[in-house]
Amino acid sequence: MATLEKTIVHLLRHGEVHNPDGVLYGRRPGFHLSDLGHTMAQRIADSIGDRDIVHLRVSPLERAQETAAPLAERRGLSIVTDDRVIESVNRFEGLNFGEGAMTIIKRPRLWRHLYNPFKPSWGEPYDVMAARMMAAVHAARDAARGHEAVVVSHQLPIWTTRLHVEKRRYLHHPRSRQCTLCSLTSLHFTGDTLSQVSYSEPAGDLIPVKDKSAPFSAGGAPDPKRPS
Repeated sequence: MATLEKTIVHLLRHGEVHNPDGVLYGRRPGFHLSDLGHTMAQRIADSIGDRDIVHLRVSPLERAQETAAPLAERRGLSIVTDDRVIESVNRFEGLNFGEGAMTIIKRPRLWRHLYNPFKPSWGEPYDVMAARMMAAVHAARDAARGHEAVVVSHQLPIWTTRLHVEKRRYLHHPRSRQCTLCSLTSLHFTGDTLSQVSYSEPAGDLIPVKDKSAPFSAGGAPDPKRPS
């Protein structure tokens, strides 16, 4: 009887973003890695660059492409850009969340977007996000059978994927996500079957403690403008 191939698909969150105004940038263009973010990206290349990675699939947003670049160079891989692993849609893009929930409370015109936190009503539905992410994960698994692949994406899509594969409810507090900057959420497959999920933080020591649980990155922003 043939032994089923073991394949690992690593979901890599991008590094710190230069965001001195501390806004929720979402899918907006023009948000690049900070200097620290580039250091994090190089840390990833140094940490996993000797692994058997044969496929690299990346969100089209600048911060993801820049995070993937050192690893692509280290492994001699071409980047496959995949819109399915892009950041989620969010109706609150452009807002500064330095005041936390008060940011929304002070803006009654935004309240209508809060009617269903299970969906969520203010952005892309969780089940839609999980479906597109899993389609990209399966494509990466198929391209790297018997080896490893890296998919560079964003915090909420990665966390939603983990909740999906672990059969957990989607509703959660943003600060409860186990998905720090340049972390790896690794999906281990035996054949086509998911057999294990593991998590690691190769760049964890580079992240300021107060930023570890932030729902989005605000590199270069003063404390009052950082998401709280």
